[in-house]
Amino acid sequence: MESKDALQTLLHSFERYYNVTTDGVSAPFAAEAEFHSHSEQYFLVKVAHVADVDSNEFVFFSVSDSLSAEKVAELAQIAWERGISRVKPYMGHRNSDVTFIALADKIDDDAFKQIKKTKYYKSYKFSLYGWSHFRALAYETSTGRLGYNRFGKDLQKLTGNL
Repeated sequence: MESKDALQTLLHSFERYYNVTTDGVSAPFAAEAEFHSHSEQYFLVKVAHVADVDSNEFVFFSVSDSLSAEKVAELAQIAWERGISRVKPYMGHRNSDVTFIALADKIDDDAFKQIKKTKYYKSYKFSLYGWSHFRALAYETSTGRLGYNRFGKDLQKLTGNL
């Protein structure tokens, strides 16, 4: 399976819960997806409003023929910066995570090592206004090899359809 076909399959799996965009996406990414969840907590009646809880996720998809460690580091940094720029923390904000998914026909071994050690984290007002984690996944379409960081481990389930 080629990288572009794998991207379409992945985007289809995201469409159910995420707002997926392929048009007007800024380079170097091929697609973006956003998830927003809002819940409220009450005590017995709606007038006794206890809390708001907002959770967000911003996903950035990259497609290329080959991927090196330097390119992974650059794309991860760009994804983190773009995702964090969209976060609006307030008292009811729980988390806003940033996810980076790289698809390539050939990925260097050093790139897999780079993806594994990539870590970004940010807390807002000592976590009173929430936090942000960075999840990353690299998938080599020619062999089916995977690489992910600590928070991206659950992303490997997405590649089962590829």
